[in-house]
Parts: sequence; C-alpha cells; structure tokens
Amino acid sequence: MLNTLIPILLFAALGLAVLGALRRVRMWRQGRPSKVDLFGGLLAMPRRYMVDLHHVVARDKYMANTHVATAGGFVLAAVLAIVVHGFGLHSKILGYALLFATALMFAGAVFVYKRRLNPPSRLSKGPWMRLPKSLLVFAASFFIATLPVAGILPEGFGGWLLVALLGVGVLWGVSELFFGMTWGGPMKHAFAGALHLAWHRRAERFNGGRSTGLKPIDLEDPQALLGVEKPKDFTWNQLLGFDACVQCGKCEAACPAFAAGQPLNPKKLIQDMVVGLAGGTDAKFAGSPYPGKPVGEHGGNPHQPIVNGLVDAETLWSCTTCRACVEECPMMIEHVDAIVDMRRHLTLEKGATPNKGAEVLDNLIATDNPGGFAPGGRMNWAADLNLNLLADTQSTDVLFWVGDGAFDMRNQRTLRALVKVLKAAQVDFAVLGLEERDSGDVARRLGDEATFQQLARRNIQTLGKYSFKRIVTCDPHSFHVLKNEYGAFGGEYQVQHHSTYIAELIGAGALNLGQHKGGSVTYHDPCYLGRYNGEYQAPREVLRALGIEVKEMQRSGLRSRCCGGGGGAPITDIPGKQRIPDMRMEDIRETAAELVAVGCPQCTAMLEGVVEPRPLIKDLAELVADALLEEQAPSSKPAPAKREPAEVH
Repeated sequence: MLNTLIPILLFAALGLAVLGALRRVRMWRQGRPSKVDLFGGLLAMPRRYMVDLHHVVARDKYMANTHVATAGGFVLAAVLAIVVHGFGLHSKILGYALLFATALMFAGAVFVYKRRLNPPSRLSKGPWMRLPKSLLVFAASFFIATLPVAGILPEGFGGWLLVALLGVGVLWGVSELFFGMTWGGPMKHAFAGALHLAWHRRAERFNGGRSTGLKPIDLEDPQALLGVEKPKDFTWNQLLGFDACVQCGKCEAACPAFAAGQPLNPKKLIQDMVVGLAGGTDAKFAGSPYPGKPVGEHGGNPHQPIVNGLVDAETLWSCTTCRACVEECPMMIEHVDAIVDMRRHLTLEKGATPNKGAEVLDNLIATDNPGGFAPGGRMNWAADLNLNLLADTQSTDVLFWVGDGAFDMRNQRTLRALVKVLKAAQVDFAVLGLEERDSGDVARRLGDEATFQQLARRNIQTLGKYSFKRIVTCDPHSFHVLKNEYGAFGGEYQVQHHSTYIAELIGAGALNLGQHKGGSVTYHDPCYLGRYNGEYQAPREVLRALGIEVKEMQRSGLRSRCCGGGGGAPITDIPGKQRIPDMRMEDIRETAAELVAVGCPQCTAMLEGVVEPRPLIKDLAELVADALLEEQAPSSKPAPAKREPAEVH
C-alpha cells in the first residue's frame, strides 16, 4: 500500500511545487530588467551556498551546524526519496543512504525545535513555529517507510494503522517542504534563496572581493527611473532577493536605528517589500514591528506607491546606511541598496527630503559643501602650514583629500595632525585647495543622485589635470566614494584611509614614534572603513606601534555599532527612544577605557556630542602626531603595500 501511496503524494506535491515555482517567477519578473548570467549563476550557486553563505552562517556555530545537518539531510533525503519511493528503485544501498539522510535531517531538526522552544525576539514566529515539527515529521515518516527497503523490517509490517499514520506524515512533510517551498510558508526561502544566490544583483560579492558602492542611475537616459516608487520598479532580481528572506532577524539585531527605537526594522522592511510583490497587507507579519508602529496598518501591491502604503517615509530616513544588516544577512540581501533606491524617488521626484535635507542639498549645489560655508574658506585651517597646492606643483606622490572637515573647527585639529605626520615622514604631498569640492557622499545617501554625479564629474575633471600616485584622506566616507563609486564615471584612483597610509609609514620606518603616555584606549571602527571596505587591522597596527593595547568593545570590527552619523541620519534626524551615539558610548563605557581612538570625522562629531562625563575622543592622526619625537629617523619612501583585510569581532 505504501508503495502506491507515497509515489502519488510525492509526485502530486512536486507537480504543485512546479506550478508554484512558475507563479513565483512571474511575480519576480514584474520587476525591471536586470542582466545576469543565467546558466553561469546556476552553476556557481552550489559553491556560493556552501562557501559564501555558510561563511556568514558560520558566525553562529549552533545554527551553522544545525543548518548543515538539517538542510544537507533534507536535500539528500528529498532526492533519495524521489528515487527510492517515487521511482521504486528499492536497493538496499539506496535504502541505507536514505536512512542516513533522514536520520541526519532528524538530528538537525531536533536542534531547530530546541531553538524554537524559547526563540530570541529577533526570530519571526507564526508559521515558523510549525517548521521544526514539519521537518521532524518528514524525516521520521520517510525513515520508517524506508526500513523495509533496507531489509531491516519486512514488507507490509505494522498493518493498516501504520500505513495510515505514515501516509499522514508523508502528506504533512511533502506539503510543507515541497509544495510550500514555492507557494509560501517557512520553506519558501529555500527555493527563492537558491535562485537569489545564482542571480544576485552583486555577483562580484562571490568572487573574493567586496561590492559596496551604490549603483548609479543613467541620468542621460530619458527612460531611466529616478529611484523606486512602486515594488515593480525594483529590478526583478532585487524582488527575488526580498523573497529569499528567512526572517532570522539577524539584520534586526544588528540595526542601530531599530535598537534606538527609530521606526526602522530591516527585516520587516524586506517583508513589506514581499507583501508589495504579492499584494496584501502586513497583518500576518509575525515578527517585531517598526518601533512605535503597530502591525496591520500597511499594505500595497506591485503597482501602488510604496511610501504611505507599505511603509512610512520616516522608516526609510531612519537608516544610517551602516551596512550592518547586509553583513549579517545569511541570505546576502542588499537592504541598503533598496533603501537608497526608494530615497532617490522621494528626493528626485518628490523633493521630500525631511528636516534639514533640502537645505543641505541646496548648499551642496550652491557652495560645494553641505554646511553652506563660503568656498573660499576651505583652506583657512591651513593658513600657517605652507601646504603645496597641486595647481602649483602639477604632480605629487600623495594627494591629501581634505574633505568637508575643513570647515569644522574640531576636525581641523585632525587635519593639522595628519599634516604634521606627513611632514615628519618627509612625504611628498599636496592638496587641491579651493579646487576641491565635496565628494558627494551625503548627496548620494540622501537620494540626490543628480547632485552626486555633478560633484563627482567635476572632481574627476579636476583630478584629471594632475599627476599623483595615491589619494589619502581622513574621512572614510570620502575614501569610500572616491575608491568605490567614482569608477563608474571614469575616476579610477588608488585611495587610502589615513590609518592605512600611516601604518605603511610606520612599517617603512619613516616615523620616529614614542609611546602613548595616556590612559587605556578603545577603538571605534567606522562603518565606511570597516564594513564597507574591510579595513580593520591598519588602525590597530597604528595603535600597537604607539604601545597601546586596545581594549576591544563587545561590538567591534565587523560587528561594530554605528555612531549614527552616516547616511545623512543627523540631517534627516528621525526621533527615537534614544540616540545611537549614546548607545555607542555605553559600549565604550563597558570597556572602562579613558580614551576612544577614532578614524572618522563623523564618528568624532557624534561621540563628542554625547553628554559628559565620557572618555576623551581622539583621531588616530592626533595620537600619532602627539607621539612624534623631535628627531626623525632617516626617511625611506614607503611603497604601497597590498594588505589583506581581516575580520575583527
């Protein structure tokens, strides 16, 4: 009887799964076209799953091992179940292989069940609570049904009652794990996730490199969309990526805005996009809501505007673009890309940038800096430093990109400190002076792609007039834009953060340094230096060279908490229950450090904005300048060193 019943249930579920797959593909294809390597991506998918995805999952050893057992056991069991029970190839070898696969799957499912007994708040509940039971039932049913195939029990054992129970178990298991994989339910991520890895919009993430630069809009194309207004305005593989969300909530747990009580939860944002893809409301969402916004009040469909339908505008403006959500996502979903795409529509089409956003964008257009300062004052901080202007020298080894910290009295101390270090190392360097303009980082993160591209092209035109070997800057935001986003407009440069360059100078023996004489030190990793560009070691090498043993915060390196200064967040200023820099300062206080080393003017401003008493904040350049000894050792020209970034946790 089982030999007849199981094949019927298997192939019925598979047939429905195929129909569901076609339906899902049609849903994704509502999005805009996107060029992908269809067959190459499919061939690369197993490696991307086993290596790249599990590189992220492996940070949680419990779930990594559980996932290997459960998912690996299920894939093997599903294939063997179709061969053995579907096609009736009753071989003892295949029978024992299927027993092994189902046992492995069962063991993994037990740990999934244990995790769900008292789940962390970040995990979605609802249908996910039944998944462990479905996994267990599938594994147990096929294990028992396979015992006769392996010759362990005789055919027809147990009678009609057992046949009926196994039939119910198989029906339950294949319904959830086969049929539900494409029609919706907790296993949906398996189907969508595999294809998302195959046709990811940032395939370069899987080639051993990094891919963090925002993708440009072709503003010369009259057909180009100026951002995303409706779900169908996303590219089809972005919609596929949203559908792959496993609702694990790791993005939620990492998000500084969510922790601060601002109305953003990156997990719910992605799920809202899924609602918009299929049409409906968020009433069935079983995870944490946006802080201060109850579930059930939002809805939409692929053809309706997202803002004030699926989400409120303040949800999008709460994001600091720190990329913590992206780095934690085991499905490698690009949350920040989606948020900036939607911001672009609000800014470019609606002119709806909140609070000081419009003023800042107007300043950038009128004065080439976000503060609206007179451009002629850009070099006032260096009036007594006798700096070389690139317009006079025409060529230099190092172009010092000053950034808009030139207009901020606090950051001017950092700039002067770096000048002191460069001169001490006898570096051949120059500045652009009044020819330098804002890098465009703030404009781009606020969604004003037009102003960003205007600034970028003018800077690239200026840089094209001169000869230099590298650009060095104290600002990770300028560093990131110059290094990773100017290339799309023809600006290819070797760009370094000042921590990396100082580490090279120290390594080349170009600096004669004493030892740090202050108190204990912790280091705050800037998001745009660390998560965006993978540089965690150079700042720590500089501090070690000063005799400093860094007292690491619990959230450091890859998992460093954002200071709250990125993505234009201080400009849009969406209120929450607490301030992000105050939370970061609590992380700092836990180390009992007396001084915080920083490497970003935004971080300096945000952390120094915390009410005292608090530790002293100093940039790396200031610490190095303070440690310089009067007599310098003979200088050698430091050659650029290729350094592999390492993750720090």
